[in-house]
Amino acid sequence: MSRITSISNETANTEQRALFEAIQGQLGMVPNFLRVFAHSPDALKAFLGLHHIANHGSLDASTRERIALALAQQNQCEYCLSAHTAIGRKAGLNGAEIEANRAGTSQDAKAAVAVKFARALVEHKGEVTNTELQSMRDVDFSEAEIVEVITHVGMNILTNILGKASRVDIDFPKIALKQAA
Repeated sequence: MSRITSISNETANTEQRALFEAIQGQLGMVPNFLRVFAHSPDALKAFLGLHHIANHGSLDASTRERIALALAQQNQCEYCLSAHTAIGRKAGLNGAEIEANRAGTSQDAKAAVAVKFARALVEHKGEVTNTELQSMRDVDFSEAEIVEVITHVGMNILTNILGKASRVDIDFPKIALKQAA
């Protein structure tokens, strides 16, 4: 059960309602975690702005979802894992790829490096080694793409923290976490 209530369409104020209408228009739904964010319309707008900027960079949707899946599993956020499994499938990821992402890798060699780098960023709180950074360059990630991976990591940490702190009700097909070893 959610520890922070979700703002419903009925209880939303004018500003929240306008944000929900915009989200509904883009996604076809308003996910519960955005309804939690809506307690602070400014926080929701900041997240939506970051999300918009991050999704218009040069990283493809499947790489973004691979990173989100890896971090949701790493950070033990069941809401995010469930959401990004559904979104990842829509982005073309199959079951074997999703399992690989959750394990911190990918069936795609270049994407595997990005996923591993993203997990290292989290594990070391940004203090990645020169070797880890060079591994991104070695598979032809540009400086811009490296910055975008870092941005996606930050955005996913934010959503993982919100999902876990609020224990938001999962409104996607529920995917169970694998317990950390």
